[in-house]
Amino acid sequence: MNPADRSADRGHSGADPADSSDDRFFDEHQRATIAAAMARIIPTDDTPGAAEARCIDFLDRYLSGIGYIYAKPDGSGFETLAGRQAQAWRQRVNKARAKYLSGVAELDRRSRERDGSDFVQLGPNAQDGVLRSLETPETAANEPAIAYGKPEEPALQQTSAESDLDFFPLLVAHTRQGFLADPIYGGNRDQAGWKTIGFPGPSSLDEVHTGRYSTLQYFADNRLHPGQQDHR
Repeated sequence: MNPADRSADRGHSGADPADSSDDRFFDEHQRATIAAAMARIIPTDDTPGAAEARCIDFLDRYLSGIGYIYAKPDGSGFETLAGRQAQAWRQRVNKARAKYLSGVAELDRRSRERDGSDFVQLGPNAQDGVLRSLETPETAANEPAIAYGKPEEPALQQTSAESDLDFFPLLVAHTRQGFLADPIYGGNRDQAGWKTIGFPGPSSLDEVHTGRYSTLQYFADNRLHPGQQDHR
């Protein structure tokens, strides 16, 4: 069976796989492989990396279904999607699943071809070599490849553009999101990503929703919201 076709086998028989209530999508080998790749994209050095931030938990839960797409503004849980919105997200998640299943198979194929073992069994330098071989795919001469660690990377905020990304740039984007997104989405464990970049962050989404927390000081020279100047 083509690895990409295995996305249809997830979830309960007769149910759409993107409606799974489990918190994980990957099997153990797939999860370990993607976690290892993420750990090379944001490696651990004198500061936490993707491993400590548990970026794999962010991604595995995202791919588990459509139950963890939009956090409720007060941080109490996640919105329940319905109708066309749910249908659109099912299609998007299933498309991402297929890319990851094919991507894991390709990582292992290249790893065995280069070094005789699956990707997860390779050392850091060998893993970097495999990832760099994916970083520069057979693109058109006038179409630059998206590289991790370079300015050409996609922005952290991926919306509809996510569906257009191939496996490797998609993995880069999700690693970044798992490192820097609000911890309610499963990654950024203990705010490791925020601490690494010196961003204290809110203690909860409720703090943002109720207006008790603002990021204005990080993005504007004038740290007062419009209208506040008149009440100083």
